[in-house]
Amino acid sequence: MQAYPHARDEEFLQALNASANILTNPQQQLRVADVPAGGGYLQRYLPPNCIWLGHEPCASFMHHASTSHVSPSPSTTNTQITDRPLLPLPWQDQAIDVAISVAGLHHLEDKTPLFKELHRVLKSNGELIISDVATGSNVATFLDTYVGANNSTGHEGIYLDERTKQELRQANFTITAHKHNHFFWKFNNKQEMAEFCHQLFDLELSTTKDTQEAIERHLGVATIAHNQVGMRWSLTTIRAIPN
Repeated sequence: MQAYPHARDEEFLQALNASANILTNPQQQLRVADVPAGGGYLQRYLPPNCIWLGHEPCASFMHHASTSHVSPSPSTTNTQITDRPLLPLPWQDQAIDVAISVAGLHHLEDKTPLFKELHRVLKSNGELIISDVATGSNVATFLDTYVGANNSTGHEGIYLDERTKQELRQANFTITAHKHNHFFWKFNNKQEMAEFCHQLFDLELSTTKDTQEAIERHLGVATIAHNQVGMRWSLTTIRAIPN
């Protein structure tokens, strides 16, 4: 992500574009919770009126979340990234305007406890945006077959489907939007594409050539604007509001 900081621009932007609060309140200061926050990459896409609050329980991401690597707007802060359990969330009741989760929920088998905590910290007029891999999608197949067979820990995702909607309802949310979005991860050439994925997914048991072939086989590649290479990717994005 540091070597190719714009590769996933479309992924983060489509998640932000799902937020009615962020899109319609440009003058209002909003507290935006990013859970799990990974390396804090979402913050660079937030508009100036947003205060970014990231919570990431995985210690391995800590080394990638400092301001020396991420360029937040002046109103953002990354002080909430801490090496602590995912739950409980480190915010007071009804302290958050928008909670966003991008590509992290598929590691949780039971998402209901997290959804209940998100319901607690959201304001009554707040909203939750989750954007993650869908069950049965090409992305799910790529992650659970090629990535799972070639990285050091394996990969078996618990992806978004009808069960996710049920878990949101159990946590007292109402779903107001649901869409499966197709977009590109963008690179200058296929070699960059393969190197990015090879490092991002820790594919130590394969070669970059293997990775390029797997991407073309499972996901597909297209030539896009400015002669860039676009790796096809997709996520299901859901907007929900607390009851």
